[in-house]
Amino acid sequence: MRVSVSWLREYVDLPADLPTGDLEQALVDLGIEVESVVDLRESVSGPLVVGEVLEIEELTGFKKPIRFCRVDVGAANGTGEPQEIVCGARNFAVGDKVVVILPGGVLPGGFAIGARKTYGRNSHGMICSAQELGLGDDHSGIVVLPEDVKAQPGDDARPVVGLDDVVVEMEITPDRGYALSVRGIARELSHALGVPFRDPADAPAPGATAEPAYPVEVRDPVGCDRFAARMVRGVDPTVATPGWMRQRLTAAGVRSISLAVDITNYLMLELGQPMHAFDADRIAGPLVVRRAEAGEKLTTLDGVSRTLSAEDLVICDDTGPISLAAVMGGETSEVLASTTNVLFEAAHWDPATVGRTARRHRLFSEAAKRWERGVDPALPLVALDKAVRLLTGLAGGTAGAEVLDIDHVAPRTPVTLPVDLPSRRVGVAYSPDRVVELLEQVGCTVTRGADRLAEDPGTVGTAAGGGAVLTVTPPSWRPDLTDPADLVEEVVRLDGYDRVPSVLPTAPPGRGLTWQQQRRRTVARSLAERGYVEVLAQPFVAPELVDQLGLPADDPRRPAVRLANPLSEEEPLLRTTLLGPLLGIVKRNVGRGQRDVAIYEIGTVFHPRPGAGAPPAMGVDRRPTDEEFAAADAVVPAQPRHVAVALTGEIEPAGWWGAGRTAGWADAIEAGRAVLDAAGIPADRVTVRAGERAPWHPGRCAELVVDDVVVGHAGELHPAVLAALELPRRTSAMELDLDALPAAPLAAGPTISTFPPALIDVALVVDDPVPAAEVRAALVEGAGPLLEDVRLFDVYTSQQLGEGRKSLAYKLTFRAPDRTLAGEEAVAARDAAVAVAAERFGATLRGA
Repeated sequence: MRVSVSWLREYVDLPADLPTGDLEQALVDLGIEVESVVDLRESVSGPLVVGEVLEIEELTGFKKPIRFCRVDVGAANGTGEPQEIVCGARNFAVGDKVVVILPGGVLPGGFAIGARKTYGRNSHGMICSAQELGLGDDHSGIVVLPEDVKAQPGDDARPVVGLDDVVVEMEITPDRGYALSVRGIARELSHALGVPFRDPADAPAPGATAEPAYPVEVRDPVGCDRFAARMVRGVDPTVATPGWMRQRLTAAGVRSISLAVDITNYLMLELGQPMHAFDADRIAGPLVVRRAEAGEKLTTLDGVSRTLSAEDLVICDDTGPISLAAVMGGETSEVLASTTNVLFEAAHWDPATVGRTARRHRLFSEAAKRWERGVDPALPLVALDKAVRLLTGLAGGTAGAEVLDIDHVAPRTPVTLPVDLPSRRVGVAYSPDRVVELLEQVGCTVTRGADRLAEDPGTVGTAAGGGAVLTVTPPSWRPDLTDPADLVEEVVRLDGYDRVPSVLPTAPPGRGLTWQQQRRRTVARSLAERGYVEVLAQPFVAPELVDQLGLPADDPRRPAVRLANPLSEEEPLLRTTLLGPLLGIVKRNVGRGQRDVAIYEIGTVFHPRPGAGAPPAMGVDRRPTDEEFAAADAVVPAQPRHVAVALTGEIEPAGWWGAGRTAGWADAIEAGRAVLDAAGIPADRVTVRAGERAPWHPGRCAELVVDDVVVGHAGELHPAVLAALELPRRTSAMELDLDALPAAPLAAGPTISTFPPALIDVALVVDDPVPAAEVRAALVEGAGPLLEDVRLFDVYTSQQLGEGRKSLAYKLTFRAPDRTLAGEEAVAARDAAVAVAAERFGATLRGA
């Protein structure tokens, strides 16, 4: 929200000498974030004056039209002689008043102006456009001042073009929609500075008449609980928007379009009431406010043809939808340069419906921004009356006496507030009179109730600990005030956040990270040390992702939680696996030229609880009971924490040191082993075996098993999945359920032997399907306690070994804790290990 201080001064008596820093601090103290405070008087330095064009000479022989002008700038140039200026614009004529910056001046952006020779002529200064002055984006021509401007050549041009003002830009939080207007900001400043406020909406306006201004039917009074309209006929379409209005719109960042449209935008900024202007002659038949039919089409004012949803609210005539209600009008009924009959519409729309529509169509108009935050339902008639008076006063025409006002607005529900609740919640002593005073400043109607010991306390509420009870009816412009906590916040905000003491709670002794938190940090550190980069993906996915991942119909990961109000209609579901968003990040990086990717994420997945029902309603006035917590938790989706990695390209880069190595399924499995090791799971409790699970390749997928429980999968992704997600060949991934892992056992200190080891290599020939991990387990079992370590270092196949056979080579390390092993002991242990492998898998020593 951007607004000029001069506009605010019309409705709040700001001190004339108020420093911009104090203005900013006053807004910040009210909880309004200030993005910037720009003093336009300082945006252009040096001589910026009004000039009158005396002569124009057209220069030829250049690629574009160039004009050599003589401009009267009075005595501003020190000589009183006309200034010679070269200009490329063609939208001005002799006798026009323009804005001139003379040599020595500096335009926004640090663009210094000097005298120079160009196009064969000497140019002393510049005739300025709105863009060059920082007043807007229009660079098609220079600023031509209206004929009624009383400034003379040589006068300072800053007051004439609006560069004598201060513009404040604020970031308005979603709960303060009323502050998206001059009316709202002026009211807030009156609270902060203790100065009078004049409400621009506090004006009489004609009510509904028996004969409507235009026939309208509202079929959805929930989505549109108020619809008002008035007609103006015989408008002069050639009348331009006055300069003062254009200046205020430009300062607010709104482009001037036409008088009727500018009036609706001006009142939206001033009052906070979005409006729409229809060309009455382009409407066919009565207007109908209804929900759209799925598949209906509407071309909005931005020229985009949109396919409507059944949840969208639309305004229709006999031809179909002509406006996407509360978001943007349609092309077929827009006000044109020839429009003479204007129908103004001001309504009140359901915030949730508007917010969903804006997100569905990615159309975040200024109107939609206000509607989804809440608009005062009492404004339509006031806004219409102001719009009609402005249009007829500026462009003539006749205002229709008929007023349409279909009003289904429900009265505000009073809120019961114990008078001592703000003090109890915040820790600051607020007297009852102070609480009432602050709430009435907001605009609330406050009625003091009886004591908490009243005979019938149910009629007025009770205050824990004693004290009176207030019945508070919030004003129409504050839809965010719905419960006692909101009123407490207002009391604290207006009294001053700086009065609230900063008291940090005492940390209980002897507590640190839980073992689950320690495990997650250790796992993350382990993966990062192995070269994986952590990413944080959005947990939202598209419905088609389950098909792209190839999940079968009975897969428990197919059912997903659908959000009631998703950030994007294209991704309304919560993820049931980390792989979907993670692989999307791989695709994005590969598409941007990053060929080697190794990433990981630790995050929650979401599994719905079918038939769980609805959660219990819980207020904010007290802590929920254990039973309420349990009932709510039974409805909330299960949210186990997973860890996943995805990798593609080279995991070991090539260079002068030698050839690189492409990442593959074995690296994904090793990442799973690393996670289990970092989680403190002993290797003898971990089994890696062949498995099948989407989206992995059936022949290149491993199950990660802990204590006979499958906790994850790893391997190469299925080619069909890679094609659907547009990923490189051989892309591999691992996903593991961290919450399914048991707690790590108490680790005993390792026994360190000072005696030398005996190192023996064995190469066993087995059938190709035999897993290397199971052969390793057999060697460990057969070797006995003297075996200290066993490691696979080679896998070999050849025709000499035979079809369907492979050689697995292991390094065996033997060591005794109390003596140096004799060679015979080590060989005997090796032979015992080989014997178990031979008995179990038919393994034979290679070369034997």
